[in-house]
Amino acid sequence: MPPFDVPEGDPFGPHNLPYGVFSPLGSTERRIGVRLGNHVLDAGAAAAAVGSPHQALLAAPTLNPLLAAGRATWSEIRRAVTSWVTDPAHRPTVEPLFHPLSEVTPHLPFDVADYVDFYASEHHARNVGQIFRPDAEDSLTPNWKHLPIGYHGRAGTVVVSGTDVVRPAGQRKGPADPAPVFGPSVRLDIEAEVGFVVGVPSRQGRPVALGDFREHVFGLCLLNDWSARDIQAWEYVPLGPFLGKSFATSVSAWITPLEALEHARVAPPERTHPLLPYLDDTASGVEPGGYDLRISVAVNGHVVSEPPFSTMYWTAAQQLTHMTVNGASLRTGDLYGSGTVSGPAEDQRGSLLELTWNGRDPLELPDGKRAFLLDGDVVTLSAWAPGPDGRRVGLGEVTGRVVAD
Repeated sequence: MPPFDVPEGDPFGPHNLPYGVFSPLGSTERRIGVRLGNHVLDAGAAAAAVGSPHQALLAAPTLNPLLAAGRATWSEIRRAVTSWVTDPAHRPTVEPLFHPLSEVTPHLPFDVADYVDFYASEHHARNVGQIFRPDAEDSLTPNWKHLPIGYHGRAGTVVVSGTDVVRPAGQRKGPADPAPVFGPSVRLDIEAEVGFVVGVPSRQGRPVALGDFREHVFGLCLLNDWSARDIQAWEYVPLGPFLGKSFATSVSAWITPLEALEHARVAPPERTHPLLPYLDDTASGVEPGGYDLRISVAVNGHVVSEPPFSTMYWTAAQQLTHMTVNGASLRTGDLYGSGTVSGPAEDQRGSLLELTWNGRDPLELPDGKRAFLLDGDVVTLSAWAPGPDGRRVGLGEVTGRVVAD
């Protein structure tokens, strides 16, 4: 089927148009691409062919120059690309510049500057609290309803979907063990998350206001923050996650612009505690900060969970504001994760830790039981969001296979 003839209902139609970086078949050259159905448009070549003033941005080998260009330019280029793939007058020029999706090599779409991970799902936080602090009066920590909890991750180990994940090794110590031992993690887990990609930087010492979220954030993608629960449990007191999280974070090859998700914007859950002014998104005139994203988690092709992103207590806008309120600056290519997405139902939990209740209730899969991941297991995150005229906006999937060291 010609690339312009996208089937009705395809979640990657011209209403979506996510950006990525790819190499054509037989080449190692990296090109910016825009996905349309099951094809990829060479955006730089198309810009040159039609004489676009944005040719230099789209001819780069990474999305970073485009990310830094700002919201007005993002909108201009999106309108231009939409015209290139929908206007019949452009068809003779643009059609030869498409590549079948199956014949390209995807790359990490942007150079990651810093990586921050949050903990924004109340359902996830309560589940974790009940697992590890079953006798606590409140399963949430005292600060949870007052600020978005987060920590700094490792930017250098963010990898593109399809990259194998080597089982990490480290120290671990069970409650009954007399001393720690060293070896491969035996409680390897996933975290189904959404990642937000920063485009426009900010000045150090100048916090980003809640209403400026869309001036700085270009788009979002699915994110799997792989987690070694046994390593994490032994190391995290008192400074938090370190080696149990830093070995790999997988992201989609496709970054969906926020502009493609206007019909998916929703209000977050009702807040139960008053918010300090810098986080208060209940004030009049503040745009709703939630997104209605429907996520699926599959292990070896078998769906085990469908977490709803609309249930996240803290929004991406609040996370960005909190991340900079102390004066920390943003850089082009900053990535921040939402934290594990979990809903209220048992089949909406975004980690094996919750799905198996810390291994107590293993999952029944067609190829056997799973408490945590085995070597050879393949985890795939996929998602869609409501789009215009009842259409769906697809998010690029994130997949990774666990391999032994």
